[in-house]
Formats: sequence, structure tokens, C-alpha cells
Amino acid sequence: MRKLLAILGVITCMTGLCACGKEEAGVDPAMKESLITQCSSVLSAIDLVVAQGEAAVEQNKDNAAIYNGMLSWQSALGDIGQFNGTDGGTVKASDDEFVVDINVLGSDHNAVVEFVVDNSNPSQPVITGIAANVAYSFGENMTKAVLNTVIGMGTVFVVLIFISLIISCFGLIAKVNVKKPKKEETVAAQSAPAEAPVVAQIAQKEELANDAELVAVIAAAVAAYEGSGSADGFVVRSIRKVNKSKWQNA
Repeated sequence: MRKLLAILGVITCMTGLCACGKEEAGVDPAMKESLITQCSSVLSAIDLVVAQGEAAVEQNKDNAAIYNGMLSWQSALGDIGQFNGTDGGTVKASDDEFVVDINVLGSDHNAVVEFVVDNSNPSQPVITGIAANVAYSFGENMTKAVLNTVIGMGTVFVVLIFISLIISCFGLIAKVNVKKPKKEETVAAQSAPAEAPVVAQIAQKEELANDAELVAVIAAAVAAYEGSGSADGFVVRSIRKVNKSKWQNA
């Protein structure tokens, strides 16, 4: 592992030394070839580290650019398949950095690995970024686009259906709340006739209690009419007032 890290450090330094001769109008052909060669060597070293497993990759966390490049390469290998080497590349130059694209050959898919080399300090240039981009065919890209569209639209329709179901439940809740008072009124109406006789009996008892003297007089009058000396045998159960007497009707 230490040898691989040392190789990466040496290759990075060599890339920096080549970058010191950058021309303002572009990249010198010899420098371009050197950059492509060195970045291809870095990629081969990364592939060796990734092949050793997760533990070997995690040991490079201190170098963010190399570590992220290893993760990107590890992820791309699932589509690339077996790494069959490199096939040249291209170099783009700007004031402070080089962008080197390395063409990768794979058993399943080819890829392009992009190296970004910071040259703002020519005496100590460093690799600031590594990203692996798998080259998919037109048909594969269209299939992925269709799948993404279907998944997106399907998600939207599912959410809309869910919202409509929730809104429809609001109507059912309102109907349930309206039916409850009607049931209570029905129960009250059914219990009212049963209570009415009881109330009438209580009212009659109250009337009799209030008209005790009148009851005694009526009982005495009935006893006298019957020729009985006592009103013990008579019971007045109710007293009803009549608006017109038979004398008035006559």
C-alpha cells in the first residue's frame, strides 16, 4: 500500500513538472503526451488500490481528491466491467489548471476519467479532482430517460390519487357528523311517550294535594246525597273543571 501511495505522489509531482512549461496559447504536444501518460498511470494505480477492497480505499481518506476519485472509479466499475487499459486522451488548458480526459476501455462499457490538475502554483501543482464517467450508448441513455420520466410521472399520479382519497374522506366524516344529532333526536322522541304518563300522574297527585279541602267538601256532599253519615267509603281520584255546566246548557 505504501508503494502505491508513493507512486501516486511521484506521478503527481511529475505531472506538475510537465505543467511548468505550459504555453499561453495552448498545450505543447510533448507536454500533452506527458500529461496523458502520467494521468493514465495514476488511473492504473487507483485501479490497483480499488481491487484490494474497501479497507485499502479507506486508507486514502487524507487525500480528498484521490479518495473521491477512487470512490468514483469503484462506482463506475459496475458498468465498465473489466478494466482493459486506456486509449489516449485529451488535454484542455486554462490559466490555473489542466483538464485531462483519459479514455478507458472496458469489457461492458467504455468510460472517460477526468483529471483536474491545479497549476496556480507551478512549483507545486496538485490533482484537485478525479471523476469517472461511463460512456453509455444512445439507446441506453434513451431507456434511462424514459424510465426516469415514467418514475417521475408515476410518483406524481400516486401522490394525486392519495390526496384525492384524503379529500373524499372529508365528505364521509361530514356525513357521519350530521347523522349523529338525528339519532339523538330519535332516541329523545322515543323516550318522551314513556315519560308522559308518569308526568301526568305526578300532576294529578299535585292537584289532589292542593285541592284537599275541595275533595273533602265533595266527598261530604256525595255522602249526604247517598244518605250515608260518613265519607270514609268514598275516594276522589280526580277533579276536572268544566267550562259550562249542564244548567247553563239547559
